[in-house]
Amino acid sequence: MSPVRVGRPRHAIRTTVALARASHLFPGTAVTLLTVALALTNGVTTRVSVTLAVAVFAGQLVVGWTNDLFDRSRDIRVGRTDKPLATGELTPHTVAATVGLFGVICVVASMACGVAAGSVHLGLGVGAGLLYNAGVKSTVFSAVPYLVAFGSLPVVVMLAADPSRLPAVWMVVVAALLGVGAHLLNVFPDLDDDEATGVHGLPHRLGRRRIPAAAAVLLLTATAVCVAATSPSWLHWVALGAVLVVIVATARGSGRRPFYGAIVVAGVDAALVIFG
Repeated sequence: MSPVRVGRPRHAIRTTVALARASHLFPGTAVTLLTVALALTNGVTTRVSVTLAVAVFAGQLVVGWTNDLFDRSRDIRVGRTDKPLATGELTPHTVAATVGLFGVICVVASMACGVAAGSVHLGLGVGAGLLYNAGVKSTVFSAVPYLVAFGSLPVVVMLAADPSRLPAVWMVVVAALLGVGAHLLNVFPDLDDDEATGVHGLPHRLGRRRIPAAAAVLLLTATAVCVAATSPSWLHWVALGAVLVVIVATARGSGRRPFYGAIVVAGVDAALVIFG
């Protein structure tokens, strides 16, 4: 076997791993799982739920990759070693081609969930994420795409179950609050790098000292709305206490810990919605 043939599989594996690292895989997977859990417990058939999972996951990957594409020059400038596009492990052409492929998958799978659900997912979910990447992230309105994208997920789920069905307003409010809280905590570790490259979104204007408190209020409010809207039992109050513990334990943490704490809170809130 020639060295060229041996090298190709290894190169493909390295590229696949690098693409996974550049895709913001963990939050994308979390959003997909929470969406599918909500779908399966709200009358969406198994077939449509699987299709919805493909649509949401593909959309999350597209948003993640385009984020790194738009930020490539900034990441190179600040020496981000955790970004494959900045280190040269991936080329812009490779990522752009992959975005095109998964963009097609996202559109097809979204519309297979129904025209109404697919249109909302593509327009408000994926569209808001792409607008954020394209420049809204550098403005005072940086939280709006997160508010819109997360708030639209319950709408997508209910429309996938029945094109004439909309979620309760409180479900949209909870999802939107979680989205804004996640935005603040996701940006938190990158404040210095962003400032050095001219990014001045809402988190940067709030500042390092005020972000944890603002995010805590948003996450606690989202959970409180869940508890109030779902015929609270002792289990709901235990969940609210658990959320408070998670927020306190992670809010002052370093790196991505606060963001992971926000994902845990989102999971607890999703459980309250599902079992409430």
